[in-house]
Amino acid sequence: MEKPIDKAAIAINRLQEREKEQMLIMFICTALSRVLNKKEFERLVDGILKDNFQFDDFVLASSDESKGDYFIFHSTDKNIASQSYPLNDSFFNDCINSADAVSFDLSNSNHPDYIQNIYKKGFKNVFGIALPYIEGNRNVLFLFFKNAKTFSRESGRVLRGVAMQFSITLRNIMLTQQNENALAELEILKKNISGKKKEKNIPKNENFHGIIGNSNAMKDVYELISQVASSNSTVLILGETGTGKELAANAIHNLSEVSNQKMIKVNCASIPENLIESELFGHERGAFTGATEQRIGKFEQAENSTIFLDEIGELPLELQGKLLRVLQEKEIERVGGSKSIKVNARVIAATNKILEKEVYGERFRSDLYFRLNVYPIKLPALRDRKEDIPILGHFFLEKHATKMNRNVKRFSKKVLNSMMANAWPGNVRELENMVERSILFAKDEKIKEMIFPEIVIASSDALVNEFYTKTLQEVEKEHILKVIKKCSGRISGPQGAAVLLGLPSTTLTSRMKKLGIRKEHFLN
Repeated sequence: MEKPIDKAAIAINRLQEREKEQMLIMFICTALSRVLNKKEFERLVDGILKDNFQFDDFVLASSDESKGDYFIFHSTDKNIASQSYPLNDSFFNDCINSADAVSFDLSNSNHPDYIQNIYKKGFKNVFGIALPYIEGNRNVLFLFFKNAKTFSRESGRVLRGVAMQFSITLRNIMLTQQNENALAELEILKKNISGKKKEKNIPKNENFHGIIGNSNAMKDVYELISQVASSNSTVLILGETGTGKELAANAIHNLSEVSNQKMIKVNCASIPENLIESELFGHERGAFTGATEQRIGKFEQAENSTIFLDEIGELPLELQGKLLRVLQEKEIERVGGSKSIKVNARVIAATNKILEKEVYGERFRSDLYFRLNVYPIKLPALRDRKEDIPILGHFFLEKHATKMNRNVKRFSKKVLNSMMANAWPGNVRELENMVERSILFAKDEKIKEMIFPEIVIASSDALVNEFYTKTLQEVEKEHILKVIKKCSGRISGPQGAAVLLGLPSTTLTSRMKKLGIRKEHFLN
């Protein structure tokens, strides 16, 4: 005799199962409600959702109501491309139009490519569930299984129970992303506005491609540089020592059509006379003792670029003719070679000498001078642009204080007035050296003292007689010797003679050699 069915026990069992389902639905909905970005969503899919639904693959597709396509919002398969698919692909829209879960036969070749890729992995069963519509977004959740029995009725009920929270979570993630994008754009706008405000606070032309100053004299220079930069004309930059001739050459090159190429620089005063030809034009192997291999000269290195010949007035007379040939014929010959080599290099030359006087004294070829002087740019002395001194002073103060890691921020009024009154025979270079030196001696964040070098003038009793006039070289030699003795024989460094003279130590050493100044002249 069969046992009677205990309807009450069955009812209690079903009730308990539904309670478990409701608890699970609440648990999943709570977890979904805390998700605000894609990373958190990925962790939820790989954790709680996979543990409870036992799927083998997961795809969440979403569409904007205003568009005729949908995209993959999330997939456990990272190889699925982030691209759009048409709504009427007999896959997405079939789910949207059904109130229940839709089962698909994956072997159908009409399905989208991402479905075909999943099919190739061995997944034969897929269930699509349309999520509730929220604010213009239609979403479909696809669960893939190797065995269809894994997706039970209970799984379907739980999934429908969390469907609304799925849609809400998806909307929250999208809104969070939109908000983050808007904040990022706002931050960029703030930086741009801040940058424009800073630009408004900077006087026009205070910094022109590395050159500091906004005086009328410098504005004229900027205009000349801007006019010639785009051409291929030879430029001659004139100015006293320390006026910034190399900076002007840099500006011309940086504004030219070959600014992407490196500018080749040559200091004609710092290279020994017996090596300068090889330096400029190169040499062949065996051209002279020690020439063990072929060498490419500076003009060839400057091919399709710019060559800057600094202190061109120091170029030996015998080499000036060869430079003239380069300017006229656009060709060179390496030392020890017989072959003419075509070169295409724009020449910018600079000198602190008055070349007309050098030509008159037959120390500089007139034809080379006229060839170089196609487009002269005269840089003003610092004493002729005194309104730039505070700007330059603060620029050098910030530059060197940062480099030295010193908390020195400003000048006292007394120092600024002294700077404005000083003659600055060494021009901008001397100013920079004095600012750097003053930072070293500053005791707090303000420079309160600046010791200016004395201008040494020979006394009348040092003259042999009133009719004897010293040459410029004699005066220069005497002046350099007095300064070196005052510095206890130091040439370079903060306490060295080069700083007082407003010269680079290499230039001072070169001048000492030319003037015949030796150690025994200033060391006892």
